[in-house]
Amino acid sequence: MARPCRFESENTFYHLTSRGDDRKKIYASEFDHEKFLEYVLKAKKRYRFRLYAYVLMTNHHHLLVETLQANLSKIMHFINGSYTTYYNTKRKRAGHLFQGRYKSIIVDKDSYFLELTRYIHLNPVRAKITQLPEEYRWSSYRGYIGEVKDKYIDKDAIEAITDLKGERYRAFVMASMNEELDPLKNVYGGMILGSEVFIKDKLKEIKDQVECEDVSYRDALTRSVAPADILSLISGKYGKGIEDLKARKRNGIERDIAIYLMRKLSCMTNREVGEIFGMNYSAVSKAALSVEGKIKEDKRLRKEIEGVISNFEA
Repeated sequence: MARPCRFESENTFYHLTSRGDDRKKIYASEFDHEKFLEYVLKAKKRYRFRLYAYVLMTNHHHLLVETLQANLSKIMHFINGSYTTYYNTKRKRAGHLFQGRYKSIIVDKDSYFLELTRYIHLNPVRAKITQLPEEYRWSSYRGYIGEVKDKYIDKDAIEAITDLKGERYRAFVMASMNEELDPLKNVYGGMILGSEVFIKDKLKEIKDQVECEDVSYRDALTRSVAPADILSLISGKYGKGIEDLKARKRNGIERDIAIYLMRKLSCMTNREVGEIFGMNYSAVSKAALSVEGKIKEDKRLRKEIEGVISNFEA
């Protein structure tokens, strides 16, 4: 399986995740949590970056950061490496603590900053560890709502981005307590989360520095087909009017194929695809997954869709 490209840039927002090897615990005591955050503070002083949100779960962590220099790898190598050394030494063990490389997603703060902080802070609730996010000690949520002074996050920088703080931020988070919200479903190419314009701009910016381990991954990132062209081709191939394809009422597999191709061939997020078809991003994901499942079982359909895709290849 191709691994997402790794790229680094200054003044860039990243959502970062590291998981325990084989999903095992990486924090076994309160002191482990404190030690990890201590290494985060040391990394901030050494490598100059801002921390906007975090949560330390039992077997993984989420960090929302902004790099001020193109040094993300150095930051994460220091944090995860230092913590692994501490953890192994304390428990007289050897070997990997984290599962492979950390995962990094570049983030459009204008579109996703608040959604990501809410997603991060609701992790303990979704995992049924606590009933309320403020009951969990090892996240930045209590710092956001003013219950504690969190020395790890950059509060001034947060308030420069959003005026939601204190009770207003609490209300924002609580409004989604019973909803299945996952902004990471909208990640493009396994590495970028943002609007269509943001994704295209970011791809142009990083084009020369992206180094992939799988050339097909590079192809997927550099190719972008306009949604209107996809609709036009599907309309002509299946004899369906474009407005019929876009109709909210389910109108056969042709619509799902168009959705699948937009997700595969364009820089659009699920939310943006959903706006075309009058669907929410969850329904878009289900439609695309439905086509993926049918392709595996139906050779005729697979060849049919491969033929459609070939029309867009240079």
